[in-house]
Amino acid sequence: MKIIFTKHAKEVKFPLLAKHGFRLTEANVVVAINSPDHEDKDTEPPNVIASKSFDRRHVLRVVYKKEGDIIKVITFYPAEKGRYY
Repeated sequence: MKIIFTKHAKEVKFPLLAKHGFRLTEANVVVAINSPDHEDKDTEPPNVIASKSFDRRHVLRVVYKKEGDIIKVITFYPAEKGRYY
């Protein structure tokens, strides 16, 4: 499956999170999508929220939508472990 990033995800989120000390790469986001620790398909259908451990205190949450054989990354953000699942 091909993974693409929205303009918001690519141009806003990476620099914003880096400014706050969360240095993420596209590879981090792809890993969270491909092998999540938890996946929520019910909260924001048709969006999926994939969660993957990022460091000892945070998980990386990635909001994406499947469109045929394309996964479109809408946004992503770090969250405290235990907050969502």
